[in-house]
Amino acid sequence: MALDADLTNEYFQIISDLDGDIEGRRAAFAYMMDSTAIVHHQVVASTFIPKLFSREVYDLMRTSAEMTHRVLCKVMQRYLDDPSYRDLFDFDDRLRELILLPRGYDSLLPFARVDTFIDEDTLRIAFCEFNGDGSAGMNENREITTSIVGSETFKAFAQDHEVQGCSLFEPWVDAFCRIYDTYEHKREHPRFAICDYLENGVVDEFHVFADLFAARGIECAVCDVRELSFDGERLRSPDGRPIDAIWRRCVTNDVMEHWSDSQDLINAVRDEKVALIGSFAGHIVHDKQIFDVLMKPETVDMLTAEEISFLEQSIPQTSFLDEAEVNLPQIIENKDGWIIKPADHYGADDVYAGLECTQEEWAHLIERFANSAQGTPFIVQRYIRPYKSKTLPPDVGILDMPDGEVASEPVLYNNLNGLYLYDGHFQGVFSRMGPHPTICKQNDGMTAASIWVDAHVEDGLEL
Repeated sequence: MALDADLTNEYFQIISDLDGDIEGRRAAFAYMMDSTAIVHHQVVASTFIPKLFSREVYDLMRTSAEMTHRVLCKVMQRYLDDPSYRDLFDFDDRLRELILLPRGYDSLLPFARVDTFIDEDTLRIAFCEFNGDGSAGMNENREITTSIVGSETFKAFAQDHEVQGCSLFEPWVDAFCRIYDTYEHKREHPRFAICDYLENGVVDEFHVFADLFAARGIECAVCDVRELSFDGERLRSPDGRPIDAIWRRCVTNDVMEHWSDSQDLINAVRDEKVALIGSFAGHIVHDKQIFDVLMKPETVDMLTAEEISFLEQSIPQTSFLDEAEVNLPQIIENKDGWIIKPADHYGADDVYAGLECTQEEWAHLIERFANSAQGTPFIVQRYIRPYKSKTLPPDVGILDMPDGEVASEPVLYNNLNGLYLYDGHFQGVFSRMGPHPTICKQNDGMTAASIWVDAHVEDGLEL
């Protein structure tokens, strides 16, 4: 079989044969600058080099993602059914209240992205984090793919291979409609909404999905949670029109932060007047303490031998950054083996890998965040060294740069693979890359197009 690295080497050879394909790179960069791949008012950083995945890696992603979904649903259902199991999680009373609100439809975890570290040579996989309904990146992947497929490099590669993209839009619209159809209080001609605190949301992506619902004849609004109103019978958008189902893109800790301004939504869900897809129970898997709970006897006892083996191989050692849980001096002394993160946050805020710090800086960070010193719990995890692959950094400046100054030599970037699950079905991958030990936008991270190569993916997007 061709390793993914071999496919990437072949891609770079084509670029070399085309003298760098400078015009293709300029066209791709110009396309992105005018694209809808915008997060927090900025076009996302991207690379001209796609992530090229073989069938073997596709199969690993699919089986791993779908098994993870089954395990997470077992945990969520146990939490909902068993009060004693809830005590394994350190959630405050308001959060428990949200998680236990009625759902009214079949799917426990409608939409998820499982972020993983995958070694494409050995086919080993390890978890980074689990993301629920606040997950994004679908539109980034779509726009970046569009930016490169017209290049001479991509067209030459596609002459020798079957290439497919990830189909991340229509399948979610299908899944959302199927899930709503199981809602106990469904209406014959429903009106949907995509809701978030819009200053935090990927609003351009929301509108792409809203237009796809509209193309099905289903009106779909994009709304700020704080602008919803509830009169005891119907939840309404700011224009006063009723909403029957919501795709929840707001993460639960934002709901907690805007608690008083979010009561209309919460009351409508409590009174079963709107379908909230997905429910606040998704927070169970979003909070990073899930990694510790997954390996507790109460969880292991309800899993199959195959699931237990998979988790043992995939979950990095995880504990609260608390002197009652871990040996803090040992964490400080062995900084390169650890990474610390807030237990409940998103967007890579306050994520620090020991590899990035001096010994003095690391000791200060542990002192700063241990024992919930900042008012919020942190976790400490074994640091997983990401798989590195060849790529090109973002082509910033290429539009005005002389051809001879455009660098075409590959560089090695770390990889983070976000595996999308639509109602438990593996649908595609979000490929994020970065030059530093933590991979995120704030740390010079970028996104690559995700391309299946000779994989014959049944629901892949023909390019």
